[in-house]
Amino acid sequence: MMRLLSSLRRLGRAARREDGTATVEFVILFPIFIAIMFQAFEVGWITVRQTMLDHALDLAVRELRLGHFTNPTNDTLRTYICNHTAGVIADCNNSMLIELTPVDTSTWALPPPNATCINRDAKLQPVTTVQQGSGDQLMIVRACAIINLMFPLVGVGPHLTVDSKGGMAIAASSAFVNEPG
Repeated sequence: MMRLLSSLRRLGRAARREDGTATVEFVILFPIFIAIMFQAFEVGWITVRQTMLDHALDLAVRELRLGHFTNPTNDTLRTYICNHTAGVIADCNNSMLIELTPVDTSTWALPPPNATCINRDAKLQPVTTVQQGSGDQLMIVRACAIINLMFPLVGVGPHLTVDSKGGMAIAASSAFVNEPG
């Protein structure tokens, strides 16, 4: 009986002890803080790549407007844009599609709202056109690149993916008017 009472007293004292409570809080909260940190890093890196794509497309549009591209093709525009993204878009030449489309100002029929992107799940890729247009014609330029997420399973990744390989689309668009010809 004495042993039982002694054991109960020791158990009662152990239940009142507070050492180790910080460890429990740490174990519960640490994964949440790490996930928030990874999400913030992921969103920041996506923003850097989007900004560089926007900037590179703006530079390409400037060159188009000034007439520095003679007979631009999909490959020359893509190479120019990829060279000006500062290497932040991995495998840029194989993951980007470019569209250069004239807009008929009599009907104002615009191209579809979403840029055409590469589909890494398909064997055949969509075909985009690069049309020069004529003088005084409104032109729309769009670039769409598929990028891989750094942390595809943490937080924002599952909501942004567009293909089974964990890629997401970033797109940039711009417009300009051809010089009178």
